[in-house]
Amino acid sequence: MKQQVSGTSLKRQVTFWLIVLIGFIVFLYLFSSILLPFIAGMSIAYFLDPVADRLERVGLSRLMATIVILVAFVLVFALALTIFIPIIINQFNDFVQHIPGYVQQLQQLIAKTQTMVLPDWIRNQIGAIKDNISNIMSDGLSFVGGLFAQIWSSGKALVNILSLMVITPVVAFYILLDWDRMIAKVDAWVPRDHVATVRQIATEIDQSIAGFIRGQGSLCIILGIYYGVGLSLVGLNFGLLIGLFAGMISFIPYVGSLVGLFIAVSVALVQFWPDYIWVGLTLAVFFTGQFLEGNILQPKLVGESVGLHPVWLMFALFAFGALFGFVGLLVAVPAAAACGVLVRFALSRYLQSDLYYGHSEAGKVRGAKAGNPEKN
Repeated sequence: MKQQVSGTSLKRQVTFWLIVLIGFIVFLYLFSSILLPFIAGMSIAYFLDPVADRLERVGLSRLMATIVILVAFVLVFALALTIFIPIIINQFNDFVQHIPGYVQQLQQLIAKTQTMVLPDWIRNQIGAIKDNISNIMSDGLSFVGGLFAQIWSSGKALVNILSLMVITPVVAFYILLDWDRMIAKVDAWVPRDHVATVRQIATEIDQSIAGFIRGQGSLCIILGIYYGVGLSLVGLNFGLLIGLFAGMISFIPYVGSLVGLFIAVSVALVQFWPDYIWVGLTLAVFFTGQFLEGNILQPKLVGESVGLHPVWLMFALFAFGALFGFVGLLVAVPAAAACGVLVRFALSRYLQSDLYYGHSEAGKVRGAKAGNPEKN
């Protein structure tokens, strides 16, 4: 049975959550330059908490489970840092140096094939099309470059790589160790009259964030490895770099996969043409990756628990990234998920309140019917 909510109570709850939101934004704005290792540590702890719970069920204490998980995590990270990361950095530097040549060769390739493929009315406009594409690419690269420059400067100001490597594991260790106690302590602070509602909201927020961070994070790692290995086996120049980049940005709906596909196909055309079989194999790597993502990985790892609309997610990523740099990107998804749950909850309370039904006799009758659906 639904209970009708008074307009005064609803206004009080909305005011409270707006104050919390404003305080959260002010806090990020003031301390964004030093929050990176702490938020990274919290994200790692949140990501690994289910693993710690499983180890506890096996028989390990929480302390031993935390030590085992973080030692394994640090070893894997150190191995990647000494072997894998240098390869990626070298490929990235070479790729940046080759970009002007690739663009020029791609334009020449298009110019050679346009007379054989394109009709006359398109060929007459090809110059204007090239100029428009060049302007779009220039504007896009300027925007992305400015965004990354702001992200880099915000992370570089007070938090260097050494502090990130030292502080993040410590924060992750203590948060992972005390996770259950912190949740129980916060639960004990909730007013008992509202504890059921707060627990319901917290559960929905946790499901939404976990579905994205744990599910989508695992999906991005799997896709990055698949694309990187697949493109490397095809023989594509910088295949490992392009594949990992495409996988890591695949959490951005539609944009991630399209950007990776565009870069890979452009490099493949310059490198392999007119041997179109290898271009087709490059396409096949991405198409099979999209099939695996849509039919196997997405349903298994993410499912329907996220509840984040793609447009809302992209807005949150761009807005938080522009305002708070790299810290904003880390916070964007949890904040967007929490806001989505709170907005849905506020809307449901509004539909049960006097603000929606009003104080007229007809409104009271409708409110009574909504509160007692068995009488309808």
